[in-house]
Amino acid sequence: MADLLAARGHTLWLLARDGSRAQALGERHPGCRIVVADLAEPALLQDRLKGQELPTRLDSLLHVAGVAEAGTVEETGAAAWEHTLAVNLTAPAELTRLLLPALRAGRGQVVFMNSGAGLHAPPRLSAYAASKFGLKALAESLRAEEYGRGIRVTTVYPGETDTPMQVRLHAQFGLPYDPAAHMSAQTVAAAVATALDLPGDATVSDLTLRPGG
Repeated sequence: MADLLAARGHTLWLLARDGSRAQALGERHPGCRIVVADLAEPALLQDRLKGQELPTRLDSLLHVAGVAEAGTVEETGAAAWEHTLAVNLTAPAELTRLLLPALRAGRGQVVFMNSGAGLHAPPRLSAYAASKFGLKALAESLRAEEYGRGIRVTTVYPGETDTPMQVRLHAQFGLPYDPAAHMSAQTVAAAVATALDLPGDATVSDLTLRPGG
């Protein structure tokens, strides 16, 4: 997603979980601004954003990070639940809260990258699905609360996408992996860009994508 937005001339603010990731992002996207913060520790995000000279106006805020670990309800302990909910749900809520003034000033758009698991919970992914169901609720509340201030909210529900997370999940499930059976990340990014480009008199509130062809 960052590659597409950078190619379109957007000024990017990127969140990196650690210094090495920040260096890699800086090399890939010269001129971007990077904040180092771990989404697994959402209570620390406010401190990480302090002193960053953040923009007073934002056109868009994209929540695209996420974690998933396979396991039955019996196998999934409290630590896995807490980590998954922190990264996939609490951190997006906190980042949105902290950046709402700039989003309101820019009459901006918030995009939540959800999942098909946020609509239909599969077996062995209870924590992940619960975090994504919660993300759906967060988006719906935010949309209702900020409609009068001109903020648009879009939730994207992609099906299986060719990403490292998908490769890892297939391995955990003991399933063969065929990249050709999945959407590309670039295809999902193009769909998000379409939602961002929609004129301001309408909103793509929910966008479901499935592999096909």
